[in-house]
Amino acid sequence: MDSSAKPESDGERTLLDLSSCQLPDLNSVDLPPTLVEVDLTANRLTALDSRLSQLSNLKKLSLRQNLLNDDAVLPLSSWHSISALQELVLRDNQMKRIPDVTIFKMLLVFDVSFNEITSLSGLSKVSNSLKELYVSKNEVTKMEEIEHFHELQILELGSNRLRVMENLQNLSSLLELWLGRNRIRSIDLCGLKCIKKLSLQSNRLTSMAGLEECTALEELYLSHNGITKMEGLSTLVNLRVLDVASNKLTEITDIANLTRLEDLWLNDNQIASLDSLAEGAAGFRESLTTIYLECNPCASSPNYMSRMREIFPKIEQVDSEMFA
Repeated sequence: MDSSAKPESDGERTLLDLSSCQLPDLNSVDLPPTLVEVDLTANRLTALDSRLSQLSNLKKLSLRQNLLNDDAVLPLSSWHSISALQELVLRDNQMKRIPDVTIFKMLLVFDVSFNEITSLSGLSKVSNSLKELYVSKNEVTKMEEIEHFHELQILELGSNRLRVMENLQNLSSLLELWLGRNRIRSIDLCGLKCIKKLSLQSNRLTSMAGLEECTALEELYLSHNGITKMEGLSTLVNLRVLDVASNKLTEITDIANLTRLEDLWLNDNQIASLDSLAEGAAGFRESLTTIYLECNPCASSPNYMSRMREIFPKIEQVDSEMFA
């Protein structure tokens, strides 16, 4: 084994870190039975070493950024000795479908992002204990087979081909939903009210309607859409971050109740005047630390920066300018 491919260990040989070693296989690697975590990120593996199936203490297995296809990961479905696995990362490989991970009844984290997966078919067999699911940067067209994930806290489906938000109603524990870079035209959270972080950046939205009941929201990312009006924000009293940059907004509205707002991104819109901001920002004059308004007509006025300091006396950053 190359000298650079030395395993990291805590003395009891519970951790094996072979990330970025460019190994084509594990033939020269010792796999002690006490291993709890194995990280094989950024190698050149085209098959799974059968010795991994005997690591009965294994809790975390990362196979990120390898050359594994559907046939290569097929053995996982019969590796009962490692059925107590809690984290499985197959990100950035060459898979075209969701692998069969039925045996992993204690799985908490499942990551198949950056593959060539066209359908979520197969997720129905994934344990309902799952807390984090990552399927970003694939070719998925429909949100399906996710209804049983009652414990799910993070769902990442960004950079796919989704057109509709659906089948979310049973995900009562969901805290983060990431759907950026899809083809979604309207917001439908299917009755969920506990979401804290929501990203719908780079979709086809023309309206913000559909957020009114998401009163737990703390971070909302809606940049790079076709939104023409700020609305549905008055109930989002816990919001700390609001990003509506690169839309078609002409004025700033419905922000008076955002008393906890810290970051506000409004750059690259068509906002002509700061008057609506000055009027509506009374509730967060003291909390706001960062605001972006560049590439709006209002940012071209000669007294723009001094006016911003006047509106927000405790501001730390306006566009690219930092204040002491």
